[in-house]
Amino acid sequence: MIASLTSKGSIVGRLMFGGLGNNSHSLLGTSYEMVRMTCSDFLSQHRTFIQMRTNLKVVDNSGAKRVMCIQALKGKKGARLGDTIIASVKEAQPRGKVKKGDVVYGVVVRAAMQRGRCDGSEIKFDDNAVVLVNKQGEPIGTRVFGPVPHELRKKKHVKILTLAEHIA
Repeated sequence: MIASLTSKGSIVGRLMFGGLGNNSHSLLGTSYEMVRMTCSDFLSQHRTFIQMRTNLKVVDNSGAKRVMCIQALKGKKGARLGDTIIASVKEAQPRGKVKKGDVVYGVVVRAAMQRGRCDGSEIKFDDNAVVLVNKQGEPIGTRVFGPVPHELRKKKHVKILTLAEHIA
């Protein structure tokens, strides 16, 4: 009965199933998938790695406010929590240690992409943030603002943890 309505191309069949094809089951599945995809797109954003051209917030007092990732030093897909990146300073405070246009190294301390922990829990942050470091991995600034995950200890960034206000 359903197939006959859609194969005749009647107006009732088009209105009921929302399409013009002969296979009514695939039409129902397609429209459901389309509705489900649009609802999920509105409700949540897809979180990805920190990759080239990603803008990140700087959470130390080195003088930079915002940087853009040029290259992730480890991994083909991009950087995650604790990874080192190369970035370009896009916004800077006047009289800071770094200037606009400088190419700097940074350690990712907050990432919007979730990461699993050993105990089975997952951690993710609302924004992407970095702490600027020199080539030896020592922080340029003397303070780190906001929460910092304790996974940095495994990546040998203990100095950043000692400067942090709050360890998550």
